[in-house]
Amino acid sequence: MISFYPGPSKIDESVPGFVMEAAQKGILSINHRSEAFIEISKFAVEQLKSKLEIPDDYLIAFVSSATECWEIIAQSLIKESSLHYYNGAFGEKWHEYTKKIKPNTQAIPYAFDTIIPLEKGRDNSADLICITQNETSNGTAVGMEQLKILRRQNPQALLAIDATSSLAGVHLDISLGDVWYSSVQKCLGLPAGMAVLILSPAAVKRAEEVGENMHYNSLLSIIEKAKIFQTTYTPNVLNIFLLGKVLDSRPSISIIHKKLEERYHSLYSFWGIFSQFKPLVQDKTIQSKTVLAVQTSTALLDHVKKTALKHDLLLGNGYGTWKNSTFRIANFPSISDNEMNLLYAFFKEHFL
Repeated sequence: MISFYPGPSKIDESVPGFVMEAAQKGILSINHRSEAFIEISKFAVEQLKSKLEIPDDYLIAFVSSATECWEIIAQSLIKESSLHYYNGAFGEKWHEYTKKIKPNTQAIPYAFDTIIPLEKGRDNSADLICITQNETSNGTAVGMEQLKILRRQNPQALLAIDATSSLAGVHLDISLGDVWYSSVQKCLGLPAGMAVLILSPAAVKRAEEVGENMHYNSLLSIIEKAKIFQTTYTPNVLNIFLLGKVLDSRPSISIIHKKLEERYHSLYSFWGIFSQFKPLVQDKTIQSKTVLAVQTSTALLDHVKKTALKHDLLLGNGYGTWKNSTFRIANFPSISDNEMNLLYAFFKEHFL
């Protein structure tokens, strides 16, 4: 079975071998306060910083999931209010969850097929601005130029960025944000059950200013442990080990970005030969490089997915507003060119 699901997605081909190595070395049962674990955690952090070009002065922590990051951010980094831009289901959920904890939070929803309306938030007073850089539900993305503009026009605010389906697949300028987070089961090619939380010095300082320390996942506690390559809770030791090993085996993010971008162009162009399929997002300036939503009729959608499954190809379901009109395809590093060609061949054989 080849999974094109945009999360949990196909694991990196090196993972089974590294799991075997972890078992043979006793890593599956080591104490998470031991020196052995600290070395594993430190290596994973070093690989993240090196391969993804994360600034040296940024702090990296491991938490349970990207959605847990919503809670951590709301509890520990908002002084008065946050402002959320969103055009899809995951950005909207982030705002809704934040509002439960910080009722003063505001939102600027916008249409999925338009560029992010940064001018609408120019005069806001929020001390934290939240952006879903890669919206997995509809296959849109916010580019680095928009983040630069947002940074310039809101110098008083921290910038928190959901990069769940783009981190390790797209060359992101990490210095443009103060908080970045991502689950590992997408571009990082690992089994689900962990997330990476990246903090700028300004974010660490804000956590200290807010001083919130009433929960097991309060950011102050997370920061204290992350500084010594530990966690506040018993962590997913295997995934931390796999993270370091997988990144060590990969080329730099600039090389991965170039490859995925080339494949993205081919993937979008491919649907031009069909009358019954088309990319949901038509504007090239806002198309995600790593998640493609393909629009079709409701009547055909179920047939497409079931037929693909019979040929050992797992397509991603549509999500949110687009649940009954789209299927989604991941363009992640763990998916090979040969596997993508098998997908092309399947659609040509059955739907041309």
